[in-house]
Amino acid sequence: MTIAQYIQQEKKQLQELAIGLSTKPHLVIIQANENEGSNIYIRGKLSDCQEVGFQATHLRLPTSITQEDLLREIQKHNQNPMVHGVIVQVPLPKHIDASVIRRAVVPHKDVDGFHPLSPMMACTPKGIVDYLSASGFDFVGKHALILGRSYIVGRPLASALLDRNATVSIVHSKTKEDDRAILLANADLICVAVGKKWYLSNQKVKPTAWIVDIGITREDGQIFGDVKPGRHVALQTPVPGGVGLLTRFSLLKNLWEAYTQQFKSKIKED
Repeated sequence: MTIAQYIQQEKKQLQELAIGLSTKPHLVIIQANENEGSNIYIRGKLSDCQEVGFQATHLRLPTSITQEDLLREIQKHNQNPMVHGVIVQVPLPKHIDASVIRRAVVPHKDVDGFHPLSPMMACTPKGIVDYLSASGFDFVGKHALILGRSYIVGRPLASALLDRNATVSIVHSKTKEDDRAILLANADLICVAVGKKWYLSNQKVKPTAWIVDIGITREDGQIFGDVKPGRHVALQTPVPGGVGLLTRFSLLKNLWEAYTQQFKSKIKED
């Protein structure tokens, strides 16, 4: 099943769930940057919400906003019962501490999954494991290799794969080349998140391996992944049109989860 087919199928289910709801799941997107990549991503999120019948509000704030004022803006939506999910688009201005902002959204509205206490999985790892599961990948006992150890992708993805009983290895910039080559040659699942064009090109991998290409590099108006196209493997996700779409869609799934949990809590209170 292609990623496009998977997302179309899953979106249809969300559309059906949203029909007839008097109060729609409501996402607030807070942006305090002038990054074109962020603009493209936000337009996609707004379009996704509209397509499935969810509500979305995009708030553009000046890049000169103080950290205190940004925190106050976040708190306003934390306290609004008609808002079910809040995200703060990155990157943030240099004078704002991103780690503080990540923890400012209350966990039950943290649909990005960045808060340490968030009940929701971060969107990129969630999109990857959900798609692999739907495509028939059996995680149990498989050797999963992650290239990259970021706090947004590599580490939470490792945790998600461990939860599904895979054996997980992570390689990074300090891993010895010989060790990297051995791990690549023996991995059943390879997830590449290093942000370097065609980082994985001619290295030896199993023909039965599944490769998930997470990184994106822009050169001369073109988009490239971390993996050279056309590897002879069981599955290779494309760039563009791959993990980025899965990440966007996982935000919708997290928003629905946040909405249903908050709705249940309100019923109990009533």
